[in-house]
Order: sequence, then C-alpha cells, then structure tokens
Amino acid sequence: MFGADRRSYLQGLLTNDIQALTPGTGCYAAWLTPQGRMLTDLYVFESGDTILLDVPAAELSATLQRLDQFIFSEDVQLVDFSSTLESVWIHGPEAATLLDQTLTGVQGLAGWPEYHNARAGVSSKNDLRPHFVARNSQLGVPGFVVYVEPGGKADLERALIERGAVVADEAAIEAARIAAGYPVFGVDMTDDTIPLEAGIEERAISFSKGCYVGQEVIIRVLHRGHGRVARKLVTLRLEAEGAVRGSTIHAGDRQVGAVTSVAVSPEFGSIALGYVHRDFTEAGSHVSVQGKAAPIAAIVSARPLS
Repeated sequence: MFGADRRSYLQGLLTNDIQALTPGTGCYAAWLTPQGRMLTDLYVFESGDTILLDVPAAELSATLQRLDQFIFSEDVQLVDFSSTLESVWIHGPEAATLLDQTLTGVQGLAGWPEYHNARAGVSSKNDLRPHFVARNSQLGVPGFVVYVEPGGKADLERALIERGAVVADEAAIEAARIAAGYPVFGVDMTDDTIPLEAGIEERAISFSKGCYVGQEVIIRVLHRGHGRVARKLVTLRLEAEGAVRGSTIHAGDRQVGAVTSVAVSPEFGSIALGYVHRDFTEAGSHVSVQGKAAPIAAIVSARPLS
C-alpha cells in the first residue's frame, strides 16, 4: 500500500493504532464488521514509503476488494504482491544470529522489538537480491519472516540451512503453534469470531485510538460486560491422542465447546486449542474431548503452555 494517506486511511478500518506507526515499526490488527466480528486478521508493516499488509492467503482477494471500496479521495494506492513476493519463516533461539550472518543491510536482529522491519539483501556470490525482513514471533520463540522474490526463495533457504537452520515439518510447526497458544484465522478464528473470544485483544486492539469499524461492540463488551464473552479460546492438554478438529468438548453430559486445532507435542503430549463456555475457561478446569473412539479426559491449561 502506497500513498501519503495510507496510515490515516487504515486507522479508521483496523483495530490497532496504525496512525502511530513510524518507519520500521508494525503491528498486528484485525478488521471487523460493524457487529464486531472478524473479517480477517493481518500484520501491518510500515517501511517509511509504503505499508506492507500480510493477509491470510484465503482472504486476500476479498480484503483487496474491501480496501478498494473504501478509497474515495484519499492518496492511497493498492498493489497486490502475492505473485511477486514469497515468505521464508525462521523461528528459534538462533534465528536472529542466522539472519545476521545471511542478510546484508541489517544487523542486530536479536534486539528488534516485535514487528520491527527493514529492507535488506541476501549475501550471494552472484548478486544481491532485495528483501524485506520483519520480526514476527508466532511459535513461542524469537521468529522472523523474510519476504523475497520467488526466484530468491530457494537461495535464501539454502543459505540458512548451510549456516545451521533445520527445515521443520508441518506437524512440528503446528505443535509449537498450539503450545504457544497462537490462533490462526480460518482455523481458530472465523468470520463468526469476536477478537475478545480468541484472546487476541492485547496485541490486536488499541484501546486509546479513535473510532474504527466494530469498536462499539468491543467497548460495550469490555465496559458493560466487564470483558465476559459467551465463549473463550483455551489451550487443552489431553490424556491421550484421538481428537480431531471439530471434536466436541464436554463437561459431564453437557457439551461446552469444540476443538479448533490439535497436535501431538514432544514436550506436552496431545494438545489442542478450542472454544469452551465461559464457565470452563479457568486453567485447571476438567473437561473431556470426544475422540474418534471414546471420550478423552482433558484439562484447560495456561496459554501459552510453559
């Protein structure tokens, strides 16, 4: 997104304080309906002359259309980079060190706050490809994302592996994400979700900015309802494997929720994310999850797991 009005334009649409962003900073935000339910979540990275919006792939087309519909006289230009940029993610205690060794133009990534971003390049024998790197920790450890032209993705991945990075499979990433209590839009959050139900308000919502779409509902729940919502996303530790996404959650004979994500963690065993009725959100609450063959005992645990 380009144009002098890019921050003020997004300020009235998104839940976080976009106007406060300065070059090299960013944030996580949501776009809500007037009823306070999520249209999408997204990461907002202000680079100084543009804002890069990282949107779930499934929501890209609809989000671009909505953004375009709200442009009237503002100096804002939208560009779709989905075919010209790919992302490479690296997480772990040594992520910053490996990127320091691999990227040119940026140093000291270990000291970057969340969502800090900068343009960079990748060291290469043949050329220097331009990149954009941002801190974005989603798995409970320091994490970064590098946006690169499709032709440079393999080179970057190879350079990181040569310096000691290990390719993680999907199951390992999912287990780490669930243990970190990090919900994904389209999986743990949908267009029926209020951000307060998913527990993302601390990082997604500014409570000091001016008006945005859906704000009235959020404020009413917080002030009149004292923040209590009918259901809440929680982390579950299960005594056995066998649960799947959509498995129902029960307290005795009463159905109180459903699982949204499930994985097997080397550290914590079978774990899941799921929504439960507000009476069962406290850590230590005992419930059961309907497995493929039989109910599985489970306990609501702190989010994130430690």
